[in-house]
Amino acid sequence: MKLKIKGGICMLVCYFLLFTANAATISGKVTDSKTNQPIAGATISLLQLRSSTSSDQEGRYSFKSLPSSGRYLVEVRFIGYQSLIKTIDLTSADVSVDFALTESIIETNEVVVTGTLVTAQSRRNSTSVSVISKDELQGGATNLIDALARQVPGLSQITTGQGISKPVIRGLGYNRVVTVNDGVKQMGQQWGDEHGIEIDQNQPDRVEVLRGAASLMYGSDAIGGVINILEPSVPTAGEIKGELLSSYSTNNGLTNNSLMLTGNENGFVWRGRGSYQNAYSYNTPAGRYMNSGFNNTSFSGMLGLNKQWGYSHLNFSYLKNNIGFYDADPGDPLYDASKSRTLDFPKQDIRHYKLALNNNFVIGSGNLKLDLGYQKNQRRELEEATPSLFFDLNTYSLDAKYYLAERNGWQHVVGISASQEHSINKGVEFLIPAYDQIELGVFGYAKKTWGDNTFNMGLRYDYVNSKGKQLFVDDEEQFPGFKNKFSNVSGALGFTHSFSEDFNFKANAGSAFRAPNPAELGSNGVHEGTSRYEIGNENLKAERSFQADATLEFGHSIVTGSIGIYENYIHNFIYASAKKGDTKTIVDEDNNEQTYDVYRYGQVNANLYGFEGSLNFHPLNWIHLDNTFTYTHAQNRTFDRPLALIPAGVLHNTLRLEPKINGLHAFYVSVGLDNYFKQNRIDETFETAADSYSLINAGIGTTLHLGKQQVKLYAAASNLTNKCYYDALSRLRPGRLSQEDPTYGVYNMGRNVTFGIYLPLSIKK
Repeated sequence: MKLKIKGGICMLVCYFLLFTANAATISGKVTDSKTNQPIAGATISLLQLRSSTSSDQEGRYSFKSLPSSGRYLVEVRFIGYQSLIKTIDLTSADVSVDFALTESIIETNEVVVTGTLVTAQSRRNSTSVSVISKDELQGGATNLIDALARQVPGLSQITTGQGISKPVIRGLGYNRVVTVNDGVKQMGQQWGDEHGIEIDQNQPDRVEVLRGAASLMYGSDAIGGVINILEPSVPTAGEIKGELLSSYSTNNGLTNNSLMLTGNENGFVWRGRGSYQNAYSYNTPAGRYMNSGFNNTSFSGMLGLNKQWGYSHLNFSYLKNNIGFYDADPGDPLYDASKSRTLDFPKQDIRHYKLALNNNFVIGSGNLKLDLGYQKNQRRELEEATPSLFFDLNTYSLDAKYYLAERNGWQHVVGISASQEHSINKGVEFLIPAYDQIELGVFGYAKKTWGDNTFNMGLRYDYVNSKGKQLFVDDEEQFPGFKNKFSNVSGALGFTHSFSEDFNFKANAGSAFRAPNPAELGSNGVHEGTSRYEIGNENLKAERSFQADATLEFGHSIVTGSIGIYENYIHNFIYASAKKGDTKTIVDEDNNEQTYDVYRYGQVNANLYGFEGSLNFHPLNWIHLDNTFTYTHAQNRTFDRPLALIPAGVLHNTLRLEPKINGLHAFYVSVGLDNYFKQNRIDETFETAADSYSLINAGIGTTLHLGKQQVKLYAAASNLTNKCYYDALSRLRPGRLSQEDPTYGVYNMGRNVTFGIYLPLSIKK
């Protein structure tokens, strides 16, 4: 069957490689709307075709070898000007489009969103989306999710020390948030408390964070939201460019270095990147948390074609991540002064391999997007040289969407998705059974635009077949095995209305679905990374979510902002909980005894609702005061008590000054105050309240011109007062690290200053 599928795909690709329709071009000029002077260095992007270029000294730009038909959004951006977006209809071979940019206090009020079913301007998209640029990702973060959590309202992180961050969107995390990279859902065993996202934080050119259920597009697991990672667009024909970035952080000695090159030779496109990070144990106000260092190495690349029939890109990546742990019991010391970069046992050794073939084929008046993926995720948890736990997960995936030509304001999309997971255990201990899982989904979607309104609706059917394998250890059954089938119909409705250029309204309603994962169904063993004994439940039912949200975006020039509310009721919400006194003692091969807290998977009905708001002031074009507030209220309706591991309410205030200084370009200085409120809405059976705290942050940066070479320099400081605090979502805080002693916990990171340099490279143009 696999050979037939692969053969059919190869025939399809060959057909389009031989397709001989005339190629189209887009060219034009970028100017200042007031002076009519050309603007050099503006970035012009065709995100739907993964292509970008920049304007020359005369403000001119061009795209060649484009598809001969279709409607595409062209986005033009330049520092100090309002971004501009136009829809281009490629009905002729050569299209000329000029852009006149207007100086603006705010540069990001126009954004193109690609992570939803129909690429559109943010104001025309009902989904609540935050778009984070590469510049905004640079700072003192220790991983990609850490960087996003500092920028995106409604996004938090469950942390285990400095090296592991799990995304939480509107109070939902684990398998309820989908991460997409290279058009393929990341499959890295997200069920684990201390399992992070295996993606190089230097890879993204920008990241789109979709808040709210997105099961219509991504199927099971996307009931909380989606993180869509976009790598750099390919340059226009004849260009070779790249980037070199390097940074150093004072708190943990984190060195981060990455080099990327990309080029386009008559439609043959390529990209390569190598990155390396290394950190020793992080420092808290009480000392360095022992064995908390990490290091990771990653390589990625792309080879492809951009032609008149569309594009076909083969992406490949490899990431190796080593993370230290400290297996501590109450009374053991937690801190020392060591800056050794050698990791002791226990530790994690994680390897993630990925192949993704991304295609966009023009078929008549429509186009077919076809994404094929293969991933191998190997997770070793080591107490000594031999892995105690060793998960080996192999995933094959297919996602196909056909976009019909737009007619009378209607856009239609139909699609199918499929994946197959095969996981085996290679360690000497066992936590979850070996398993096979198949997922299938079909959907239809329609979007109507008329005047200042857009309306969208969709329907999806999903089927999940999960089989866990029986296992005997020393003639004793550890896993009885399980066979489960889940199916569901999901629906979604969305609406946007622009009252004026200054006011925009969005609303969504729908249902979503998540099948229990194999860990929830079949766990029975010690999870070394969490120091607990986990027991699954093969009788779990699928989660069913009913959600609604509404957002009002407002403001112009001096004042901008948004107000958003949401509610998400989840029937059969799955979570692992522990009761005080429920423990299990394990005797190892050396007759040593160790006692673990027992966590059991069960189900309740849950209700989550909250608020996301922003209010930003720009009294002058060089003064920006940005304020955001988020709050999530989560209730276990079955037992009438709060859900566990819910982020505290947070208020972010940032003052950014951008004065013009001779000899410096894009100079800025900023100071921020992050206020985290007390989280006393907790599940008292296995966690304690987290006190409120405030952190002071600061930053400074500029761009220098050394001849034709730009050099961006920056420094970013966090927790300047070296505040002692426990974050509500830290797995190392009191009440989570140990149930035996609810006062035993590890502080979050203390003062940290990061110095960085970024060099955009233009090798051939």
